[in-house]
Amino acid sequence: MKYPPVHYHDYLGIEALLGTQKRRSQDFGKPAHDEMLFIIVHQAYELWFKQVLFELDSVLEIFGTEKIEEKKMGRAVARLERIRDIITHTIGQIDILETMTPMDFLDFRDYLYPASGFQSFQWRMIETKLGLPVDQRLAYSESPFWRSLHPSQQEAMKKILSERSLFDGLESWLERTPFLSQPNFDFWKSYEQSVVNLLNEDEQVVRKNPRLNEADKEKTIKGLEATKQTYLNLFDPEKYRELQASGAVRFSSKALQAALFIMIYRDEPILQLPYRLLACLVDLDEKMTEWRYRHALMAQRMLGKKIGTGGSSGHEYLKSATEKHKIFADLVNLASFMIPSSQIPELPENIREQMNFFFRAPKSS
Repeated sequence: MKYPPVHYHDYLGIEALLGTQKRRSQDFGKPAHDEMLFIIVHQAYELWFKQVLFELDSVLEIFGTEKIEEKKMGRAVARLERIRDIITHTIGQIDILETMTPMDFLDFRDYLYPASGFQSFQWRMIETKLGLPVDQRLAYSESPFWRSLHPSQQEAMKKILSERSLFDGLESWLERTPFLSQPNFDFWKSYEQSVVNLLNEDEQVVRKNPRLNEADKEKTIKGLEATKQTYLNLFDPEKYRELQASGAVRFSSKALQAALFIMIYRDEPILQLPYRLLACLVDLDEKMTEWRYRHALMAQRMLGKKIGTGGSSGHEYLKSATEKHKIFADLVNLASFMIPSSQIPELPENIREQMNFFFRAPKSS
């Protein structure tokens, strides 16, 4: 044999793994049956989080370089898609946990104080490494979120907070996108003109609509003006800086332009992989939001309006975090700036050729 034999039991460390399910209720002489389910589901979460971090660290390494090789880009996208699918899988574990009734949970809940899911170091690492900033997090017990972690983990978390996140790496990568401004094509100016033409056409359609009375026309036109202003805020550097300062957008203007360019011209061969990346990050943000929301519903189902074991407002805190703790909202909100295919600025032929893949057959002898 090339390598010494190994047994399944030893390779997976089954004895150590299965020896970690200790019910506190049993320690206090009142064993609660469903505490075993509670422990195993949460341990399974932590195992999956470990795999997510393993994949995420490799993606961060790729995005930490000045120049990303295309073959590594494919690897990064594949691993992010794996992370998305793992988070999707963990959402399903809530269905199993909800086979436990509120009364079953109350049999051992008091033994858990002050332990809480807020203290999951790995989940906090995932959020932070993806790019959730401190100032966007909901206040928890009027202290920085890392204060809820185990003392041995707090310094490690502060170090992670000082490091480059995936959001940071993505922004830098987007800012390096070619094709945005060429001698014979300026995407941003062409896109702005298309938007203005589209909105002017919409206004004319409303004004000439015989089925609308004057009051309805004015109301609809006001709506179009509000939409127009939303677009114009993108094109005005000062307005865009105001949007950034208010937290309405996080990406730099150049990074947002590049993301929009990729979304609009996603069918071009060279942009298909970048589009998969952006679409995957939108999916990932959505799945993490769904994960939080399902936990909020579960907390309400199990606790009603009771305070959580960690001292939070339970369901209300989790529900608020669902909306606030989004990382790639800028990508999700790009849908606000999509235009019909018929209005998309035509790419010059020389740029379209650069975006294509060519196979040159060997010359015949």
